[in-house]
Amino acid sequence: MIRLRQIALVAADLDPVVETLCSTFDLSVCFRDPGVGEFGLHNALMVIGDQFLEVVSPTAPGTTAGRLLDKRDGDGGYMAIYEVDDLDARIDRLAEHGVRVVWAGDFSTIRGRHLHPRDVGGAIVSIDEATPPGSWTWAGPDWAPHRSSVASGIAGFTVAATDPQAMSARWSTLDLDVSVRFTEAGERGDGIDGVDLVSVDRSRTGEVVELCGVTFTLV
Repeated sequence: MIRLRQIALVAADLDPVVETLCSTFDLSVCFRDPGVGEFGLHNALMVIGDQFLEVVSPTAPGTTAGRLLDKRDGDGGYMAIYEVDDLDARIDRLAEHGVRVVWAGDFSTIRGRHLHPRDVGGAIVSIDEATPPGSWTWAGPDWAPHRSSVASGIAGFTVAATDPQAMSARWSTLDLDVSVRFTEAGERGDGIDGVDLVSVDRSRTGEVVELCGVTFTLV
C-alpha cells in the first residue's frame, strides 16, 4: 500500500500564508511540530479529510527550505509524504536504484525516510509507515476532529520538470508515481507547482486559487 498523506509548502513568512490558506479553504491548524526545529524550521499543519497540508518556514540560515526559496525565487511546494505499509522493503528497492536516504526517523508510532531529491527529482519525497495504519503522528494527537467545508481530501499534486517524461519514468521506476502528474517547468524550474483538492461542493469543481507559489485546483 502507498497513498499520499501530506503535502508541504515552503514560505518565507509562515503565519500570513497559513492564515490565508485557512480562510480560503476553511482549514484550521491542528498542530505545530517542535520537531521540525531539527531542520531549522517552524511549521503549521492543517487537516484535509485524513490528509494534511503543511507550511514550513526557515528560522535559521542555511536550511534546505531556505535554499529552495532562493532557487525558485519565492514560496512554493516543498515535499510530498506518502504512507506505506512496507517501509523496509521499499527502502531496499529504492537503494537498488541508487536512491539515498537523507533523514531517518524511527518512533513507536511512525517511521519515516526522507529521500534525496537529486535521486528522485522534483521534490523531497518521504515514505512513512504509521502504527496503527491511518494514524499520523506528524499531525499531533488531536487532528481527527478537524473538518473543512471546502475540501474533503488531497486528490494529488503537480510536479514541474525540465523533462517531464524522464521524471515521470523515474518516479514510476521507483514505485512513487501515485497521486502525481508532471508538467513542463517554467522559469522557476523543477518543483511542486500544483495541488488538487477534492471539492465538497461539486458546483465549485474547477475553481483555481494561487497561494504560496502553488496553483490550488478544486476537483
